[in-house]
Amino acid sequence: MVTTVDILKANILIVDDQVANVQLLEQLLSDTGYTCVASTMNPAGVCALHGKNHYDLILLDLKMPGMDGFQVMEALKTQAADKYLPVIVLTAEPGHKLRALQSGAKDFISKPFDLMEVKTRIHNMLEVRLLYKKLENYNQALEQTVQERTAELHASESRFRSLTELASDWYWEQNATGEFTTVSGPVLEILGIRVTAFFGDQTDDEITGWNGTEREELQAMIAARRPFLDFPFSRVNADGSNQQFRVSGEPMFDKACRFIGFRGIGVETTAKP
Repeated sequence: MVTTVDILKANILIVDDQVANVQLLEQLLSDTGYTCVASTMNPAGVCALHGKNHYDLILLDLKMPGMDGFQVMEALKTQAADKYLPVIVLTAEPGHKLRALQSGAKDFISKPFDLMEVKTRIHNMLEVRLLYKKLENYNQALEQTVQERTAELHASESRFRSLTELASDWYWEQNATGEFTTVSGPVLEILGIRVTAFFGDQTDDEITGWNGTEREELQAMIAARRPFLDFPFSRVNADGSNQQFRVSGEPMFDKACRFIGFRGIGVETTAKP
């Protein structure tokens, strides 16, 4: 929300080569309550002044010697910090109004001045300009917040991986197509098979000893992108010994809530003799 106080504190520049016009506008703005009003009769210096002071509004005469208002606007476009050109043109020529708007001006004030029209157009222009700046500042703050949260998520993800690797016998990640992208821990020693054989379709020789029902149920949960906790998994070894495992997993999603894969951990729970 933009208040009257905000508007009256706006930074305004008057650009006109006629002393009488400058004095009239300065007096009008002062009487209305504006507190930050500057002026110049040198159009060639407007860009430098705007670059230094970042005016909320520039009241720009179009017909000036050396450099007219149209040239000033073109120069302002090349150096403006934002894409909003805060210009109201001052003109006595009706044919220049449309051209001025097409050149980037946001409004116009006709000469000779109607003081009520001048006050109203300036007030309305500043209200829009200040709202634009608030929105721009909000968007910048929002973008900064998103960047900070993204960095926090990346750090949290790294901590998660480190902790799961420490707290489990193995850790894995699969991409959206089911291919393994990360495998951590002594998987071969624990499972005695290739990692892909644990979840993927392999030959009977490669999955000997694993409980087929449990394996199919685990595959179905991963395919359905369902999280699971401490799923029991077992294997009978060639020597007749039995290995017991607990497997936990969850689907992964990006910031746009698109599925990007699956990750999980496994722990051997076989009782030690």
